[in-house]
Amino acid sequence: MHAMQYEFTLPADYDMGVVRSRVARVGHLLDDWDGLGIKTYVMRERGVNGSPVNQYGPFYLWDTLEGMNRFLWGGAFQGPVDDFGRPAIRQWTGLAFEEGTAAASAPAFAVRRRRPVPEGVELASFMADAVAETGRLAAQDGAVLAAAAVDTRAWELVHFSLWEQDTPKADGDVFEVLHLSAPGRNRLARGRQC
Repeated sequence: MHAMQYEFTLPADYDMGVVRSRVARVGHLLDDWDGLGIKTYVMRERGVNGSPVNQYGPFYLWDTLEGMNRFLWGGAFQGPVDDFGRPAIRQWTGLAFEEGTAAASAPAFAVRRRRPVPEGVELASFMADAVAETGRLAAQDGAVLAAAAVDTRAWELVHFSLWEQDTPKADGDVFEVLHLSAPGRNRLARGRQC
């Protein structure tokens, strides 16, 4: 599993209805993308759920690197680039993935929590704790799924979870889920991946 996210931070007075309309129009285009586990079309709206910004920030869990590369370099990624500009793309190597207690439900919200891997920690123990946290998140009422991944260049851990309700039981940045494409969700390896 490989995680990826890019964000477009938009002006404070931006009409987020434009993002909603865009996703309604094009969200289905990745519903059968080979190599994609899931793509969540997510956004944050300034003043809603504690967000300080208007932001569109799709989050991906890739089943294969070939699928991700075909998306980035085969033309599909040109649409968001043309509409919003070319963003920096964060990428993380997968540590864990779990289906949640509400796995069959459509997600309404996503929570992303990024944090540094501290200097001086014992790495195996830190990652074991991250894997356990993924399982704890997935076991919460209303959890659709949970994942953990790490960027070893920046030494950053990310937990990403989807929730069926408007009160996610996770700490982090809360996003509204506008659409979920999940053609390879069933192929994402469950449990610890390290």
